[in-house]
Amino acid sequence: MAQTPILTVTLNPALDLSARVPEMVAGPKLRMTDPVYEPGGGGVNVARAINALDGQVRAWVALGGSTGAQHYALLHAQGVDVHQFDAPGDTRQSWAITDGQGQQFRLQLPGADWTQTDADRALADIVAQAAGLVVLSGSQPPGMDGAFPQQLARALHAGRLVLDTSGAALAQVVGQPDPAAPLHVLRLDQAEAEEQAAHPLPQVADVLEFAQKLVARGVAAHVCIAHGANGSVLAGRDLALHCRPPQVQVASKVGAGDSFTGAFTLSLARGQDMAQALLTGTAAAAAAVMTDGTALCRRADMQAILPECTLQTLRA
Repeated sequence: MAQTPILTVTLNPALDLSARVPEMVAGPKLRMTDPVYEPGGGGVNVARAINALDGQVRAWVALGGSTGAQHYALLHAQGVDVHQFDAPGDTRQSWAITDGQGQQFRLQLPGADWTQTDADRALADIVAQAAGLVVLSGSQPPGMDGAFPQQLARALHAGRLVLDTSGAALAQVVGQPDPAAPLHVLRLDQAEAEEQAAHPLPQVADVLEFAQKLVARGVAAHVCIAHGANGSVLAGRDLALHCRPPQVQVASKVGAGDSFTGAFTLSLARGQDMAQALLTGTAAAAAAVMTDGTALCRRADMQAILPECTLQTLRA
């Protein structure tokens, strides 16, 4: 199927390890079984999801050291087109440990510090690689200016940036919208949205109201907010949509957001409208929670779930 190019950007990737222990307790040595290593990081996982859905994508990834080399080899082996940017320091690691009761413990290292020179080099390299839609997803490395997403949006022109970030970068985008740096889509999960709203968003109507406020303030042309098992809300100037997935058996919630973003962006790149993109993203997120560990959505699961997702237009 024809599509416009997609470039995913991962500034602070991680080499992910998932494993199981009989019981997570303090004190004794805990012997993990069946460790699985996977290339991780927001944009990396978005690229992996797009690749799993038979889309075309290039993954721009900042990698360094021996863990970076292992990360690159794993991602390349999955058939993803990788553009490696030489990052300062070693690529960080993260762990997802599941105990015998099914509880999952997620641990992450921060990553190496970046200088302004590192950030400037990265910005120029991303722009040089960009040819269509650009997805900037995941956390920023320590030391990077929170305004980096807006700097990238300004350099790309024409509102081509899909942003799914956190921390200082998200606070900057929401708190200080830049009319010269238009975001095409801003995606948040429920916890991030409630943090930025500074109050709970318990109902779908509450989520929609907050998303519409962000659009009205010029934060992004479209704002998509995940609302847990209730699915996702998408708001635009003349758009108010909610998509709810069917109930599925949950194995791991890791990767649901990245699967959503990947499927959503791929749908847009294939020329589909925002409603269809929301449907596809919702089905992919539901498919992702059915997989173990840090595994992402599977195409067959997504296709099976898609007809069972419920899309409705909300009252603005």
